[in-house]
Amino acid sequence: MRYRTLGKTGIEVSVHCLGTMMFQDGCNPDHDDCVRIIHAALGQGINFVDTADMYGQGESEEIVGKALRGRRDDVVLATKVHFPMGEGRNRGGNSRRWILKAVEDSLRRLNTDWIDLYQVHFPDHSTDIEETLSVLTDLVRQGKIRAFGCSNYQADEIVEAHHVSDRRNLGRFRTDQPPYSILARGIEASLLPVCERYGMGVLVWSPLAFGFLTGKHRKDQPIDLATGRAALRPAFFDPAIAENSAKLDAVEQLIELAASIGCTLPQLAIAFTVAHPAVTSAIIGPRTMQQLEDLLKGAALTLEDAALDRIDEIVPPGTNLYNPTTSLPPRSLTETALRRLPVGERSAA
Repeated sequence: MRYRTLGKTGIEVSVHCLGTMMFQDGCNPDHDDCVRIIHAALGQGINFVDTADMYGQGESEEIVGKALRGRRDDVVLATKVHFPMGEGRNRGGNSRRWILKAVEDSLRRLNTDWIDLYQVHFPDHSTDIEETLSVLTDLVRQGKIRAFGCSNYQADEIVEAHHVSDRRNLGRFRTDQPPYSILARGIEASLLPVCERYGMGVLVWSPLAFGFLTGKHRKDQPIDLATGRAALRPAFFDPAIAENSAKLDAVEQLIELAASIGCTLPQLAIAFTVAHPAVTSAIIGPRTMQQLEDLLKGAALTLEDAALDRIDEIVPPGTNLYNPTTSLPPRSLTETALRRLPVGERSAA
């Protein structure tokens, strides 16, 4: 297993980060099996574990807490906050009120006194960024978290956050967690350069492109839209949609490339993400022990320039063959009031 420093935090983490979103009811509900998978990952040299309070409404955190008993000092533990936890108002978001409650709940479920990396899962445009940075800074000073980061932020939002941190003498976002894969390279244009500029660690999610880079889905073969990941997001897999047809064309070429260098498509996909100088770690999210073992067989794979050049030919740098964050596009696109002047002002000169 290879290790890198997480941004400028001085914390060394494995290049593969174990994601635990699959450890919950509806994915892998067997707590004992999930604990075994976590222990197996640690045994293979992974020291970085990522979860979130909203995964199974806290179930994933509870499983991780069980698995880390007696091992806590050897693991860099990351979790996230933002999404609603239960019914009622003010039980989600990025406000001081909610974060102070949510962090205590996460600490309890994780059975730990501190969280190494506490991440804001999504932006919250109803909360001033200064409010969020202020409470996170307080949590660092209290020793409840060691560092904090963001996830799914746009490049301009990260720049704004750093500007506020400098202006108000607050702690900084030390990491970012964006989606990144061979099929979704859009963040190479501005987000990754911004993270490099600010010395941020980057842990990327969905390196297998929501399952498209597993090799399970092939061109001219039927895709079952009623089971697995395809059932969760049929629009991502339906071959009748032009975007998905382009993904399947790329997959066929990538499978040929992987075979030519003696690796599997998933191993190629993950090795690609960690070849970027801005990326610290790639999150792998196995549901079963077999999936973990298959992914870790390629942990030492380093891609040569010829392989990376071929990937650039198949999917050019900075290109998205699909939008990995369609679940939450920028507010500037979803709110018409931010794209249109009021009627009375449109003709004013």
